[in-house]
Amino acid sequence: ALLKQGHRDMLRLSDARMSGTSYGACILHVAPESFVGGPLALIRTGDIIELDVPARSLNVRLSEDELTERRAAWVAPEARYERGYGKMYIQHVEQADKGCDFDFL
Repeated sequence: ALLKQGHRDMLRLSDARMSGTSYGACILHVAPESFVGGPLALIRTGDIIELDVPARSLNVRLSEDELTERRAAWVAPEARYERGYGKMYIQHVEQADKGCDFDFL
């Protein structure tokens, strides 16, 4: 929405999915990913996120009660692959904070 309004200088947060806005400041590897219920899975449009670079912290301005409620309501997305590399990737590739490597190597 911000990009469509003409804003080009904005911070983007992602769990490694970037498409069309891969320029400027970004936090690219939030882990664990939203697909597995990581913190980004709980974020909704309009939530205020605070970034403190010197303190190396990223926080959403929500109460613990609200976060607990959102965690309880979260439903894992359905896996898109029944077999092959996609299935193996989903089951065995670790999160970014663990190197995105296979868990069996």
